Amino acid sequence: MELLRLGAVGEERPYVRAADGTVHDLTPLTADIDGSFLAADGIARTRAALDAGELPAAEVEGLRIGAPIARPGAVVCIGMNYAAHAAEGGAEPPKQPIVFFKHPNTVVGPDDEVLVPRGSVKTDWEVELAVVIGKEARYVETDEEALACVAGYTIANDVSERTFQIEVSGGQWSKGKCCETFNPLGPALVPADEVDPTNLNLRSWVNGEPRQDSNTRDMIFPVAALIRDLSQYMVLSPGDIVNTGTPEGVALSGRFPYLAPGDTMELEIEGLGRQKQSLGKA
Repeated sequence: MELLRLGAVGEERPYVRAADGTVHDLTPLTADIDGSFLAADGIARTRAALDAGELPAAEVEGLRIGAPIARPGAVVCIGMNYAAHAAEGGAEPPKQPIVFFKHPNTVVGPDDEVLVPRGSVKTDWEVELAVVIGKEARYVETDEEALACVAGYTIANDVSERTFQIEVSGGQWSKGKCCETFNPLGPALVPADEVDPTNLNLRSWVNGEPRQDSNTRDMIFPVAALIRDLSQYMVLSPGDIVNTGTPEGVALSGRFPYLAPGDTMELEIEGLGRQKQSLGKA
């Protein structure tokens, strides 16, 4: 089962794709897929309504794919969560999770245009497993409790401007992370009970050429540990997004050129789908 938001920007409607590939209108249950819907056991209610035949089939061909979560309250990000990625940036693997934030308005659809910021010369790509929170996480004590707070998973492209992030930020990573369109998300929200977040292949391509190829088993801090740790310092609310870090193979490594207008990025995570963005000018 996959939860989707389809339609023009600002006019997205909620849908669900069943296991047989048919797409159904979700508006009999909710006006949108957001934190309130997830907190109200929305995924279980969606599954029950599908099984009962209560959701009408929908014709969605040609509709734009929006981000699968509306209006996330927070986009919490983890830096250098793969040892090889830390090494390619010249850093030691962290002893504890590195946390930074993206403005929620960076979230766009998985195939929307990404804008290279004014003055940018080091715009970079990052394929990441994104966690969508479905239940408040506050002072979580065990991995089991942490995973119970997860509604599902999707793909994020943690687009970054390295000059803004590293060279002129004074150590404030978010300056290189919060440019408009810098967090393509989707295509779908896949329920947590259908995903093993500890063993997913992640890949990315630029202009058709392979860049990243790794697996979430190489994470330094897996999903459960991240949610548990974050909950000691902040309250994660339903609808919040946690970007869990990217593997090696980005332009920051020096092995590949940075992005420019006209380039295309493609990202894929096993079982979660695929994104494709073209780059334009801000």
